[in-house]
Amino acid sequence: MKTSCNHYSSLLLIFVSITTNLYQFCYADPTDGFTLLPLTDHNIKLQKPYNEPLDDRYSYDDGVRRLWVYTNDKPFQKGSGTRPRTEVRIKGYDYSSGIWQFEGHAYVPKGTSGVTIMQIHGARQGATTLQLRIYNGDLKYYKFDVIEKNLYDKWFRVNVIHNVDEGELTVFINGVKKYVKNDQGPGDLYFKCGVYAAPAGSSNYMESRWKGIKIYKK
Repeated sequence: MKTSCNHYSSLLLIFVSITTNLYQFCYADPTDGFTLLPLTDHNIKLQKPYNEPLDDRYSYDDGVRRLWVYTNDKPFQKGSGTRPRTEVRIKGYDYSSGIWQFEGHAYVPKGTSGVTIMQIHGARQGATTLQLRIYNGDLKYYKFDVIEKNLYDKWFRVNVIHNVDEGELTVFINGVKKYVKNDQGPGDLYFKCGVYAAPAGSSNYMESRWKGIKIYKK
């Protein structure tokens, strides 16, 4: 039985179409379908040890925010029982419903450990919905699941999608989906990044750098 060239051509076109669609599906950007929200200096609130000058814990140069803290530093305000931090708190985009996304490029120098570098503050119960922590170069969900390994001394892209209505968190590293988790319930929610010492096991010195911070909504 003879098969025409047109038959082979049709099969080839179908194969190419399927392959292209699979490629686009597997490598779709996490921000596809989202709306980029304007972010200005008015949306950036800096938190640092209350007794230290800002310049001693933070710098901003050529688009890179460098934030550092020491494990024995004071909290961000007098009377607080929280651990020391130097963080960017995103203002003006607090949320309690909908689908929101944080994006930023992060850099963590070797030696920084036991520290939250990005978090979603607020939850139905508890203080936070998500904490992304660095332990010995590995990125973890709080102190538990490993999301990505060997991140010291390199820039990496972080995207976190919070679907509040579905109660779901999705973490992408360098554009690749790495982790999906149920959230902690709705609340007064907002994004933060920088360095916030973990309850235990923090290195004496902790630093992260951030650039290209963006907020999206769907």
